[in-house]
Amino acid sequence: MTSGNDFYGSIAVFRGFGRLMDPALYVPLPEDWTIGVADIVQSTKAIAEQRYKAVNMAGAAVIAAVTNALDGREFPFVFGGDGASFAVAPGDLDRAQEALAATAAWVEADLKLTMRVALVPVSQIRARGLDVRVARFGPSPNVSYAMFSGGGLVWAEAAMKRGEFAVAPAPPGAIPDLSGLSCRFEEMPSVRGLILSVLVVPAELADGAEFRRTIEQIIALIESSPDAGRPVPANGPALKWPPAGLGFEFRAERGHGPAALRHVRVLGRTLLAFVVMRFGISVGGFVPKTYVQQLVENSDFRKYDDGLRMILDCTPELESALERRLVVAAVAGTIRYGLHRQDAAMMTCFTPSALRSDHVHFIDGARGGYASAATALKAMKG
Repeated sequence: MTSGNDFYGSIAVFRGFGRLMDPALYVPLPEDWTIGVADIVQSTKAIAEQRYKAVNMAGAAVIAAVTNALDGREFPFVFGGDGASFAVAPGDLDRAQEALAATAAWVEADLKLTMRVALVPVSQIRARGLDVRVARFGPSPNVSYAMFSGGGLVWAEAAMKRGEFAVAPAPPGAIPDLSGLSCRFEEMPSVRGLILSVLVVPAELADGAEFRRTIEQIIALIESSPDAGRPVPANGPALKWPPAGLGFEFRAERGHGPAALRHVRVLGRTLLAFVVMRFGISVGGFVPKTYVQQLVENSDFRKYDDGLRMILDCTPELESALERRLVVAAVAGTIRYGLHRQDAAMMTCFTPSALRSDHVHFIDGARGGYASAATALKAMKG
């Protein structure tokens, strides 16, 4: 089995989200790889204080910091709203650990949130009888996102919460490289009725084949209905100046010169971006219309990491039909689920280069999103 940096890139990309549960798409991670996990402590409290953007920025910062530490090399990751998970090869472990530690310190100092982080060897997960298998889903020709199965990510996250495999935050003042991380776009109001955050995981004693069929039925229900779709408008989210996320982008610049100079630089950069996008001005090979089209296509609004996660713009009628299907499966002992309803979605962007097509855009609900759906899920017995 390939254990080097080219392992993930060698996995074929699959199209069509309906194929998600095909076991043949998933490849076991090499034994000598490591799983990274991160989440915000008391994210429910932060969300109750309406700090949605800060929580999402923290989760996306993990992916940005590790990507930049690895010089942009492709690796499997998943954004979870109030955290993130990823996997790295042995040769990238030291740099990933340094990026994780620095991100935890930055989140504490600049976002006033506490982030716990851990690095869990794949060998330790397999020693518990679980696995970590990865597939690559391509929502567009421009980008692919990792999908994880095998139960290993869930176990790694639980181990982190128990204090195992912990990575200590870097000393105060440590700064991760967050180049390309931003959240300039405005919230995206629902056009169908509501934004629904969906989490579906297997019940403790669930039959694997039945769980797979249930997920396939849920996806088919949604994809066959004209009453649900991606929460990103076809012409992209609204953009204003100054952007709602200006303060977060300024914090992400910490370490790049004096505060006054950074403030001016971020203001100037965001104003230029607003003018270019607002008036459709092509600059140095950057074509706003093309970028927006890619942004919509690349948006990460559905995924699988030992459970199904989706942010949907849907009608109340479809939401009711979906919940009825989930209730039946939950009563049968196949799944546990969490839903959260809100009026808008939001986007956090990681764009290392606006001239490339592989920029990524993480979608979450704008009033609690995945974290609130997880709270509802935890309230279920099973």
